[in-house]
Amino acid sequence: MKAATASIIGGGNVLCSHRLNLSGNHQLISFNPLSSLNLRRSSNYLTIQDQLPPKSNLKFKFVIAKAADSSQAVPAAPTGGKSIVEDDEFSLAKISFGVIGLGVGLSLLSYGFGAYFNILPGSEWSALMLTYGFPLSIIGMALKYAELKPVPCLTYADAQNLREKCATPILKQVRDDVIRYRYGDEQHLDEALKRIFQYGLGGGVARRNAPVLQKIREEVTEDGKYCLVLVFEAKALELADFEKRQEKFASFFGPGITAKVGKGEEENMYDVSLISNTTL
Repeated sequence: MKAATASIIGGGNVLCSHRLNLSGNHQLISFNPLSSLNLRRSSNYLTIQDQLPPKSNLKFKFVIAKAADSSQAVPAAPTGGKSIVEDDEFSLAKISFGVIGLGVGLSLLSYGFGAYFNILPGSEWSALMLTYGFPLSIIGMALKYAELKPVPCLTYADAQNLREKCATPILKQVRDDVIRYRYGDEQHLDEALKRIFQYGLGGGVARRNAPVLQKIREEVTEDGKYCLVLVFEAKALELADFEKRQEKFASFFGPGITAKVGKGEEENMYDVSLISNTTL
């Protein structure tokens, strides 16, 4: 871009020559010749006379590039080159009975009141619906209050093939217990963690600092063994607190397993790997 000199002398003429040239074939903007501005100063006003260039000398050329379509996302490759198995198996344990009881009870109560006041048909059944709707709603609310939601489970295809033959009965039970709804427990594996970390005892940890199970992962070790990884979140604990209880994990979830403790992928996350000693 080149700019010519502009001279201002008293109340005379201001001459400005400006030429803008953007290299490339996509955009070209040129002004030639540019107008001269005549400024005449008076005691109470300022007049600007602008002589515009002919239309033939003003040229614009715009090229609009089409943006990429972001809706066509490229599918991500499986983690570590391993295929992940989707958990689409139907089970009653994966259904919240609190939601069912609360939904059915409130529906019966709503329709029962509507029928009783002749807003809805079926007034002869209103008493029956109110009789059953009220206790079902109470039971549903109680179950909803006491329920413990299942944790996510990430299963690799090679680990699924080894589960039936290599996983110990205790490892299978642990997996089935944490991926279903539970009622009345404060957290998953509550009894196991109470014994391993010895809440409130000498050398143990405080109950408020107890680790919380966030998810589990099924994978195969480098030497071809089935492994169930328990991923805990513990903001008040260190890796050393898990390492000195490594043998307790192995003895509680044993026999026939080896426990290994390591730092998780995220902050305040710790992996407890329960490796089955059974091989094909």
